[in-house]
Amino acid sequence: MDNTEKFEHWKDIAKYDLDTAEAMFRAGRYLYVVFMCQQAIEKLTKGLHVLNRGKEAPRTHNIYSIFKKVFDPSQKNEEFVEKEKEYAPFFAELLAYYISERYPSYREKLSHTIKPDKAEEVLKRTKEVFAWLLSLQKL
Repeated sequence: MDNTEKFEHWKDIAKYDLDTAEAMFRAGRYLYVVFMCQQAIEKLTKGLHVLNRGKEAPRTHNIYSIFKKVFDPSQKNEEFVEKEKEYAPFFAELLAYYISERYPSYREKLSHTIKPDKAEEVLKRTKEVFAWLLSLQKL
């Protein structure tokens, strides 16, 4: 598989995760909304890393850490830099929603803090960031 095919694979599974987040929202499973949002953005970012750097992304769930390695500074125009600054805090927020390997007590505590309005806000922001990330595949 070449890097473009690998990117398409990452993009497809990221889109699937985003669709799953929407389904979880409709089902009232708000913890899983934010988790799937985190997964969607992480996977799309890893796909961009493969596409741009020609190698697999670092094995981490820290989206911003991966994102900072995706683009060469010469590829970043003023608009890119502004969007990166705007979205960096959201990338950090998403990291808190990675629950796969967390202790059950953490998962339970987090599930009580994710209310419908927060899940909706994260889902909306994820769609916005997802669209921006997709636009970066052309850089």
